[in-house]
Amino acid sequence: MKNINIRTFFFAGLILFSACKKTPEALINPPYAETSLDNNGGNWKTIILTNGSEISVPTPVAAGSDLYQSEITALKATMSTASDENKEAVQYWGANGVVRWHEIARELAANYNAAPNYNADGTYPVPDANNPTAYPRFPFANPPYASRAFALLAVAQYDALVTAWKAKFAHNRLAPYKNDTSVQPLLPTNDLPSYPSEDAVVAAASREVLKFLFPGEKPYLDELSTEHKNTRLWGGMNVQSDIDAGDSLGVAVAKRIIAYAKTDRMSAANKQVDYPLLKADATARGITTQWRSLEIPARPPLLPFFGNVKPWNFNDTTKVAIRPPAPPLPGSAQFEADLAEMRDLAKNRTTEQYRIAAYWADGVGSYTPPGHWNRKATEYIYEKQLNEIRSARAMALLTTAIQDAGIACWNTKYYYLSQRPTDIDASLKTATGIPNFPGYVSGHSTFSGAAAEVLAFIFPDKAAEVRNMALEASESRIYGGIHFRVDCEVGLEFGKRIGGFAVERGRNDGAQ
Repeated sequence: MKNINIRTFFFAGLILFSACKKTPEALINPPYAETSLDNNGGNWKTIILTNGSEISVPTPVAAGSDLYQSEITALKATMSTASDENKEAVQYWGANGVVRWHEIARELAANYNAAPNYNADGTYPVPDANNPTAYPRFPFANPPYASRAFALLAVAQYDALVTAWKAKFAHNRLAPYKNDTSVQPLLPTNDLPSYPSEDAVVAAASREVLKFLFPGEKPYLDELSTEHKNTRLWGGMNVQSDIDAGDSLGVAVAKRIIAYAKTDRMSAANKQVDYPLLKADATARGITTQWRSLEIPARPPLLPFFGNVKPWNFNDTTKVAIRPPAPPLPGSAQFEADLAEMRDLAKNRTTEQYRIAAYWADGVGSYTPPGHWNRKATEYIYEKQLNEIRSARAMALLTTAIQDAGIACWNTKYYYLSQRPTDIDASLKTATGIPNFPGYVSGHSTFSGAAAEVLAFIFPDKAAEVRNMALEASESRIYGGIHFRVDCEVGLEFGKRIGGFAVERGRNDGAQ
C-alpha cells in the first residue's frame, strides 16, 4: 500500500486552515499545556489488566545522580542537532499522542476497507493474515473489524497509561527541564513526573497492537513509533531512560491485549461453512423469507458470526437478554407501511436527504461508522484539552461501547436474517451502496446510539449535539433506501442501551 504521511497533512492543513477556515482530515491540533495531572490516575480501574500495579516499572536513578546528569548532557546534545523537520515532528506528536495514534488507526482502516473482487470461477478470495500484503490484502477493515481494532488500540493505551501513572507518582522523577533550567523544551511544560514517558508508553502500546491488527504495515508503524519517541528527546521533554521505561511498559501491556484478542472468538467470525445453520435456525423460528446477497455473483455474508465475539462491557447472557424482538414480517401492517415509505422515498428523495445519506454513508474506502464517531471523540478531546490518561479513558469507553454495539447488532442481524427493502422490491432506487448483510437492526443506528450515549456522559455539554447526530446517522439509512424505519428506530434505542453499559463502567472506574 502507499502510506499516507498524515503529519504532512497536519502542517499543510495549518496553511489551508488559515486561508479558508476548513479543517482537513488530519486534525489541526497544536500542542497544549496539560493543566490537570490526575495524580490518582494510577488507581483507576483497568480493563484487561488487574490494576495499575500488575506490571512493575523499575525504579529510576535519582535526578541528582551522575548517571542522570549524563542523560541530561546527552539530551542537550540531541536537542542542539534537531533539524527543522524534527522540530515539526515535535509539534505534531506533542498535540496528544493518544489522539495521533487514533488518527493513524483510522487511516489504516480506511486504506484497508475494500472487499475483494470475485475470482474467475465466481468465488471470492479470503484475505490471509499469514500473507497480508498479497491480494486480497489482510485485513478487510469492514465496520465490525474496524470497531474491534479501535477498541483494542484504546484499551491498550488506557491500561498502559494507568500503569504508567501509577509508576510516575510512585517514583516522582520530574521532567528534565524541571531538574535543569538550561533545558529549554519545545512544548508546553507541566509538573507531571516524566518517568516513564507517557508518550513512549502510548507509542509502544499502539505500535504493537496495530502491527497485530495490520500486519502488512509493520515497517510503517515501527517508523511512526520511533519518530514519536524521538520527538520527546528533540523537544527536551524526556531523557532516554524515561523513553526506554515507557517503551518496555507499552510493549508489556500490548502483549496482554494481544493475548486477549487471540481468545475473543474473532477467529470464528467468518466461519462461512456454518452459515446454513443460522438460516435453518431462523427458519425454525418462522422466518422463512430471509435476506440474500444481491451481488453478482452472490458474495458470502459479511462476518456472520461476529455476534459471537466476546463483548467488553457485558457478558454473553446479557447480550442474548437484550436482543430486540423480531421485526414485523412481510404482510403485516407495519411492514407494509415501512415498505410504502421506501417506495415513496425512492421517487421523492430530497436534496437534503441525499446529502445526509452521503455524509453518513461511510462505505468502501472510509474509516467506517465506528471511525466517524472515533474522530468526533478526538475533536472533543482536543477542544477540552484533556491530558493523555483522560483521553485514553474517553477513547476506551467509547470504542468498547461501539464494538459491543457491533457485536450485539450482528448477533441480532443473523438471528433474524431480516430482508432489506431492495430484497423485497428490486426496483427501489437507493442513494448509497447496499451492504452485504441482513437489515434488522441497522448497524449505523446501533453504533451511533451507543457512541452518542458514551460521549454524552464524558462530555455532558455535548449531549444534545451527539444525540442529534446519532438520530441523523440513523435516519440516513432510511433516506439511503437501504433500511426500513423499524431497523433504524429499534437499532438506535438498542445502541443507547448498549452504550449504557460503558457509561456504568465509567461511573465506577475511579476517574469521576
